[in-house]
Amino acid sequence: MSDKPDVASRVVEAVHGLRQTQPDPDFETGLSAFLGDQYGRDALLELYARFAMGSGAFDSLMRRVIFRSVALRCGNGLQVGSGVGFKHLETFDIGDGVFIGDQTYIQGRYDGQCIIGDHTWIGPKSYFDARDLVIGEYVGWGPGAKVLGSTHTGQPTDVPIIQTDLEIKPVRIDDWADIGTNAVLLPGVTIGRGSIVGAGAVVTKDVPPLAVVAGVPARFVRWREDYEKDDE
Repeated sequence: MSDKPDVASRVVEAVHGLRQTQPDPDFETGLSAFLGDQYGRDALLELYARFAMGSGAFDSLMRRVIFRSVALRCGNGLQVGSGVGFKHLETFDIGDGVFIGDQTYIQGRYDGQCIIGDHTWIGPKSYFDARDLVIGEYVGWGPGAKVLGSTHTGQPTDVPIIQTDLEIKPVRIDDWADIGTNAVLLPGVTIGRGSIVGAGAVVTKDVPPLAVVAGVPARFVRWREDYEKDDE
C-alpha cells in the first residue's frame, strides 16, 4: 500500500483569457509615434537593446513602445517579457492583449508574415520560425514550445545541406488552440480550431479541430470531451 497521500486537484478561474484589454494611454501611443518619426528602424532596434533585459515597469513600457513603433501593426495591451528577441519586427502583425513570455525568440523574414491574434498567450523560452506564420485568437502557447517553418532542401548532395535552398512552408495555428510545453510544430502543419497538442509532442501533420494529439510523432488521442464528431 502506498504511503503517498492523496492530493486533490484544484480548478481555478482563468486569468489571461478573461482579461479585458483597455486602450493604451495616449502618452504611450504618442511616444511610439514620436520615436517612429524621429528614428529609423535600425536606431529603434538599438534603442530596444537598452531595455530588452530589464524587469522593471519602465523597461516593459519601452519594449512595448518600440514594438508599436516598428511592427506592421501592434494592438493594445501588449506585454513583452524580458529577453524577448526577434528578427524583422517590421513584418509582425500583433493583436490586442497579447502576452510574449521572457526569452522568447521570433524569427521573421523581410518578405514574410508573422500574425499573432488577439489575446494569445506565449510562454517563456518559446521559439518561432515566423517566416510564414499565423497564430489565431485566444491561443495558449506552452513554455518552450517551438515552430519550425522552413527546412533546407538537401539538394544537390554534393554541397553541405546548409548551403542548399531553404523551403518555407506556412504554419497555421487556428483560434482557441492550446499548444503544450516543449511541443514542436514542423513546417507546413495546421493546428485546427480548439485543438490540444500535448506537452513534448512533435506535430508532423495537420491536427483537426477539437482533437487532442500527443506523442512523437504526434498521434490522435481523442476528441475533446464535450465534442461529438459527426462521422458522416
